[in-house]
Amino acid sequence: PTDNQKTYELISKGNTVGVFQLESAGMQRLSKDFKPNKISDLAAIGALYRPGPMDLIPMFIKGKKDPSKIEYVDPAVKPVLEETYGILVYQEQVMNIAHDLAGYTMGEADNLRRAMGKKNKEYMAKEKTKFVTGAVKKGLKKKVADEIFGFMEKFASYGFNKPHSACYALIAYWTAYMKANFPVEFMTALLTAELQGAAGPAKEQKMSQAIEECKKMGIKVLPPDINKSKETFAIEDNNIRFGLSAIKNVGGAA
Repeated sequence: PTDNQKTYELISKGNTVGVFQLESAGMQRLSKDFKPNKISDLAAIGALYRPGPMDLIPMFIKGKKDPSKIEYVDPAVKPVLEETYGILVYQEQVMNIAHDLAGYTMGEADNLRRAMGKKNKEYMAKEKTKFVTGAVKKGLKKKVADEIFGFMEKFASYGFNKPHSACYALIAYWTAYMKANFPVEFMTALLTAELQGAAGPAKEQKMSQAIEECKKMGIKVLPPDINKSKETFAIEDNNIRFGLSAIKNVGGAA
């Protein structure tokens, strides 16, 4: 289920080592500050945590914590921007505003989104006239239509692809769900995955980080034992038994 309380609590505490997309120090901090409680929140923080849009994160957090502080360029854009607390996060929001407020077809709206992303000034000047004319026809005042177009232009280059964000958010949620609800199984799988990953110092660092995370979670990592260890990490009495192939200079072949 995508509304599992334990999962969102784990994310909101920043306990996201091993969680897809959320394990960097910056994402852990953002998860703690923002306290996501639905998939769309995870999608949005993934889209915002990039150079450029990162500047919008404080406004995003403020809007989430207190909806009365959300500022819309005009009430007309509220239906499109409500899920992202008044901030334009996705390319599809540019398209929806053009479609809903100025009568663009979705094909025309996609061309507008592309031109805004590339900052094509000549094309944009023509599009502004078209957008404002269409919006006035649909009942908006010219001044308001100008403001909305300016708002879109300002943020369009930051726009991210929403389906991409949603897919990433779902995988992040799934991994957090496993960690929150099946911690020993999850950490055993994580240690085994790190063991089978890239070689060298990076691998050792990842393994150490995962073992340290087990300690924080109150999960014992039992030492290697010739009679009890498997080849990789394994569950033993709700603890994790160290895998023989993880011993330095032993490896899978031995």
